[in-house]
Amino acid sequence: MKRLRAWYSKQHFEPGPLGWVVAPFYFARNGLHAALVRLLPNLRGEILDVGCGTKPYRALVPANRYVGLDYDTPARRAAGFADVFYAGSRFPLRDGEFDGVLCTQVLEHVFTPDAFLNEINRVLRPGGVLVLTVPFIWDEHEQPYDFGRYSSFGLRAVLERTGFEVISLEKTPTDARAVAQIVAGWVYKLVCARGRWVNLATQLLVIAPISFLGILMAIILPRNDDFYLDNVVLARKASPVLL
Repeated sequence: MKRLRAWYSKQHFEPGPLGWVVAPFYFARNGLHAALVRLLPNLRGEILDVGCGTKPYRALVPANRYVGLDYDTPARRAAGFADVFYAGSRFPLRDGEFDGVLCTQVLEHVFTPDAFLNEINRVLRPGGVLVLTVPFIWDEHEQPYDFGRYSSFGLRAVLERTGFEVISLEKTPTDARAVAQIVAGWVYKLVCARGRWVNLATQLLVIAPISFLGILMAIILPRNDDFYLDNVVLARKASPVLL
């Protein structure tokens, strides 16, 4: 039973081939995890995880020093994952302290994105690397602290405006799995507060079949690069322009 629970928990951030059976957000998490597996080896040396939560991707980062930064609340302090806390403005960290920054699914909760990205830029060393993920199509969540969605063009613009050079920008997923995830998320939101057993029954009897259909349709139907769930970006702190 303990091993089954561990497997179930793992499917929500590191989904395996059968994760669609038990994870309501399988396609979103699977797309993010696959992209991060490819990009996180770029984060080496001293790394800052901004909005670290439970540090779900720590094992994928080959860092000499890994620091978790999170917004300061009593619950986050009690959780014990973050190493440093900030009050929503300036990070309590030195200029140029880190070689790389990881920031996953946080930017949509920031009302002043330019100021936030400027802070990330400030704590990076020259040429430092940023791995950033942020939703494009997703439901409102963590209300009322859900402030924005980013198209690939908008995200590129705000990154370049705050001193970053975009190396790569990936969209995940760009096929029928995105549609299936939206439908599955809608169903989940309808029942997620109804109780453990109702949630489980809904997952197995309704959401899992939707996910399976999404897998089949992704094989049959063409991709659509304009309809996707998440942006995954690899960027570098740009060199200052000399006049």
